[in-house]
Amino acid sequence: MKTRGIKRQLIGTVVSDKMDKTAVVQVERLVKHPLYKKYIRRRNKFAAHDKDNHCNIGDKVMITESRPISKQKRWRVSEIIEKAV
Repeated sequence: MKTRGIKRQLIGTVVSDKMDKTAVVQVERLVKHPLYKKYIRRRNKFAAHDKDNHCNIGDKVMITESRPISKQKRWRVSEIIEKAV
């Protein structure tokens, strides 16, 4: 019996919670510039499914890759790591 593949998990900050059951999470990563060898911050925004509307702006959350839930949602909020102050 085959097991399912390992799903990607990313940690980011909630930047919008205005939609129902959806949180927009901004994930930041460092990339080394090919010529200057300096690290640059790259940001991506992901629409993540937040079933119970627990996320608020500024929360640090872990999102997990999932099947397509809607046109733009391919991630789920798996846990809230740190609540915003």
